[in-house]
Amino acid sequence: MDVNSAELVGQDGILRPIVNRPHDYRENFGVKTPHFLVATFHSRRLPHLHSVGQPTFLTWRLDGSLPAGRSFPAAGSSGRAFLAIDRVLDTASTGPLFLRMTEVARVVVDAIRYRDQQAYQLHAFVVMPNHVHILITPLEEVSKVMHSLKRFTAREANLLLGRTGQPFWQDESYDRLVRDDSEFERIAGYIERNPVTAGLATMLEAFLWSSARPIDNRPQVDNLPH
Repeated sequence: MDVNSAELVGQDGILRPIVNRPHDYRENFGVKTPHFLVATFHSRRLPHLHSVGQPTFLTWRLDGSLPAGRSFPAAGSSGRAFLAIDRVLDTASTGPLFLRMTEVARVVVDAIRYRDQQAYQLHAFVVMPNHVHILITPLEEVSKVMHSLKRFTAREANLLLGRTGQPFWQDESYDRLVRDDSEFERIAGYIERNPVTAGLATMLEAFLWSSARPIDNRPQVDNLPH
């Protein structure tokens, strides 16, 4: 995303406090290396551009969830291109919707929460019917985080669905290094409002599979992933 299009993410509505941002998150935004200021879009695997300790926005989706010929934007595309793809996913007019199933969504949410404070600091997340958004500060390489999350959840979800030998997640993903406090707030708000803007809930807190849900009402972790 460029400076202007980045403001499209989380620009409207009142943002709820983000209580679990890293204590030194403002220092993390002071990175001077030029590539930290560039949005990175890619296929198949994450590049080694990510900084451990640098807040990062990540999105990935189910295999086959976009119409043929559509994918996350290529390098150099504006933030508007990402938002256009995200709106296609939100309409859920084509492809699988496995994450709409309670058992499958719970596997993904539990895996995301389980890695909090181990592989990353978790700030915001949402599990939509066919894609996932998370905002984290990684404590290890992002490629390792994504590999672990996607491998475990794909295996467990396919077991629940009775699927064998079929991909669950699309290889491609979207990632963005967060540049400053205001962008951090916008992205966190964008993530937690996604179910409301997509028409899946009337209030942020009403959606089961989101960090906006009050902690005492969140689904409990039964079997911690390894």
